[in-house]
Amino acid sequence: MTRPLLPSTALALLSALPLWGAGSAASADIDTVRLGVPPWPGVTVKSEVAAQLLEAMGYRTRQNNLAVSVILDGLARGDLEAYLGGWYPVEEDMIEPLVDQDKVVKATANIRGANSGLVVPDYVYDAGVHSVADLDTYRDRFDGEILGIEAGTGINNAVNAAIEADRAGLGDWSLRESSTAAMLAQAGQKIDNHQWVTFIGWEPHWMNISYDLRYLEDSDDAGVADIRSTVWTVLPADLEARDADVYRFFSQMVVDIDDQNQWVYAHSHEEKKAENVARRWIGSHLDEVATWLDGVEAKDGQPAIDAVRARFDQAG
Repeated sequence: MTRPLLPSTALALLSALPLWGAGSAASADIDTVRLGVPPWPGVTVKSEVAAQLLEAMGYRTRQNNLAVSVILDGLARGDLEAYLGGWYPVEEDMIEPLVDQDKVVKATANIRGANSGLVVPDYVYDAGVHSVADLDTYRDRFDGEILGIEAGTGINNAVNAAIEADRAGLGDWSLRESSTAAMLAQAGQKIDNHQWVTFIGWEPHWMNISYDLRYLEDSDDAGVADIRSTVWTVLPADLEARDADVYRFFSQMVVDIDDQNQWVYAHSHEEKKAENVARRWIGSHLDEVATWLDGVEAKDGQPAIDAVRARFDQAG
């Protein structure tokens, strides 16, 4: 999941979509692996990578574009086999009750230590702005303004709370809320002009490829920087019993943040098709893929990595 900072209402619009008529776990055929995919570019490409590997192993796949709440319901009901975007702490209150009820399992943290919060360009960092507390020392250089994303998002709310409580000297600052695209366009223009700017950043995202950014340290418990997140692979609780090889693959698929930054940059910023981004990445990273497939067998009983190499050796 590239972006946990989307307003919940954007995803809620998808919740009216019906599930796709697949049966429950009792009647589902594991020949088809069904993935729940929210509309985030990072999870889109990550799910496509998984799907292409599974297809090379002899499985059919189906990627279902749904809201997070519908995906989790589908996992609990046995209508889906995998969700690769369980972003903590944002989705913790949604997922943990299902874990406690033994309906789903968190198989692995497929991304660890993802950072979000206020960022500055490297030239601002080099000039002495290393933490949130340093911002107010140079308030005039920033015009006392923080660039934010869509109103109502968690990180925007945190910045507004810090301003209201005058944490880290932010009491006389303002947050300019706008769309993510508008924020990045304005930030990019300032960076191109070597102007001072601070704005909301997160990873994985293409901004980390396009710009030389530094994530600030938090100060005064402001809660607006150095926010660490984990992305979990969430599976039905009975998946290991239904297909140990599919379960083992998902439990071993751990993605490097830099790789997902590149995926998001290619798919979202360069507008390349997810299937093409995934295919090229797999073809040039077969050694990494081999660690995901260690001990995993394809449908025909051969080592899964052999089946994958046969398909992708020429794709890089």
